[in-house]
Amino acid sequence: MKKEVKHMKTDQNFWDRLPRPFFCLAPMADVTDVAFRRIIEKYSRHGEAEGGPDVFWTEFVSADGLMSAGREVLKIDLAYSEREHPIVAQVFGSNLENMKGVGKLCAELGFDGVDINMGCPDRSIEKQGAGASHIKDPAHAVRVIRAVKAGIKESGRDIPVSVKTRIGYNKNSIDEWIPVLLAENLGALTIHARTRKEMSSVPARWEHVREVVEIRDRMGLRTPIIGNGDLRDLDDAKGKISMSHADGAMLGRAIFGNPWLFDSTKKSVGIKEKLEAMVEHTKLFEELLGGKKNFALMKKHYKAYVNGFDGAKELRMKLMDEAEDASDVSAIVENFLAQSVNLL
Repeated sequence: MKKEVKHMKTDQNFWDRLPRPFFCLAPMADVTDVAFRRIIEKYSRHGEAEGGPDVFWTEFVSADGLMSAGREVLKIDLAYSEREHPIVAQVFGSNLENMKGVGKLCAELGFDGVDINMGCPDRSIEKQGAGASHIKDPAHAVRVIRAVKAGIKESGRDIPVSVKTRIGYNKNSIDEWIPVLLAENLGALTIHARTRKEMSSVPARWEHVREVVEIRDRMGLRTPIIGNGDLRDLDDAKGKISMSHADGAMLGRAIFGNPWLFDSTKKSVGIKEKLEAMVEHTKLFEELLGGKKNFALMKKHYKAYVNGFDGAKELRMKLMDEAEDASDVSAIVENFLAQSVNLL
């Protein structure tokens, strides 16, 4: 099925125009930055409309930080390229004035939507009344959603607000929590199919995503439901969507070391091809984020790119121990490839 033409910012609700099913890139802190997203866009899209995530998400960003005097440092997490549309800015926070301000800011920056993180289990986030802590206070969660919408309205634009959350805090509370969110006329609702207490220690239970879909249907709504959790690849996502009747799926950890994840035509990737993509990713990180983000952030990617082939451990250790910039990475990889002709 041919997908909708992308790369075009609009004030209309883009969720209504997406193909079904659709596939999204999950927001991951210090992972899905503008450099990595640009690599993903390059390696998984074909032409103007085919392949790639149907929706990009930014890393999640603190609303309090974005509304502080140091906002310019954090705004790098909201950088994006025009080829990433539709792209959603994900934010977290609980202060209503700051959430209103960040809604206005994201709209003014040209995002196609704003997503509120109501599922992150990190204790430092929860101490701010944000992330998964919203599940314990549904009334305030509603106020937060409305504050973001008010900020967007002040901008003069009309873009959708969505939420990413979990099935509950200490226990499954879908029946109490989900209707509260859906009643707020969200652009979309992403469900991570575990509780906050479970973190990622148990398998995601996609039958609960189906329960959310059933609640949506009983309420007579059309809010797109996006399932999230333990997806290995597009085929796995399609199977989970079919089982749960969700409208789409969000893939996260599977993207590590695999910018081809959203390319359904790519059945295998050679070692040389993967290492060359890693070098390109590193150079782009340095070009776009050098001096703004610590180069050490790239090293978590090396663990994923350099895996599963003879000599991978030694190459990975060399990158981790010796690489200090893109030129080092390029030289180390070039030397490895020159000595590994038979392997490639």
